Amino acid sequence: MDTVTRKHRPHDDAPRTAAAFARFSHLPDGPERDALRDELVRAWLPMADRIAGRYRGKGEPVEDLRQVAALGLVKAVDGYDPDRGHAFESYAVPTVTGEIKRHFRDHMWALHVPRRVQELRNRVRVALQDLSATGAERRPGIAEIAAHTQLSEEDVRAGLEALDSYAALSLDAESPGEDAAVTLADLLGEWDAGFDLVVDREAVKPALRTLPERERTILYLRFFRGMTQSRIAEQLGVSQMHVSRLISNSCATVRKKVLADAA
Repeated sequence: MDTVTRKHRPHDDAPRTAAAFARFSHLPDGPERDALRDELVRAWLPMADRIAGRYRGKGEPVEDLRQVAALGLVKAVDGYDPDRGHAFESYAVPTVTGEIKRHFRDHMWALHVPRRVQELRNRVRVALQDLSATGAERRPGIAEIAAHTQLSEEDVRAGLEALDSYAALSLDAESPGEDAAVTLADLLGEWDAGFDLVVDREAVKPALRTLPERERTILYLRFFRGMTQSRIAEQLGVSQMHVSRLISNSCATVRKKVLADAA
């Protein structure tokens, strides 16, 4: 005779396993207990599959969710105490559901968040719900949340930051608070060529210091003051052709030194 039998109920196909659980709870560890555990898990597996099916389309493969639900079912079988007088279903359903939710919490974050921070996030989230239920119109402050959760203010800040890390918005999403249809991508900054200019200036400074004072003056007037070669020649009392030649030679010297230093 099978240890586990099935009894159809109006809303499920729950098997009749009370006697099997009573025997299982008193068996010592060993092959007999392992075999009965497997039998109980197989009997209740349709219920676990049904719970996993509720989370279909949430971003995780159904087969993965079924495996997670099966793991939760094994934990429920091991943790169930028939002497408490309640049905196995009332213990197994929240256990399996909790295992699936834990799976989503650990695997569906947009950013990698350490497990401890995930726990802080959950405590802060519950605290926000509790404090908001008191009717306060403003968002609870960090000190209030810390007092409610018995966490440090630093941990509360970490939990609040984690609340914003659970999911990422698409760059095509409309930016909140904008009158026109402006996407987040429209608000992204662009590369400023001025940064390259700063880098280049810093790179040539040591090389410029090695030039004679007259050459340094000419380069300064030409590239930093924007003076023409004719005006520089007039100010220094030399020909424009001579200024042009000095600029070319000086630039070549600086370029050569910068490249040598970089190499």
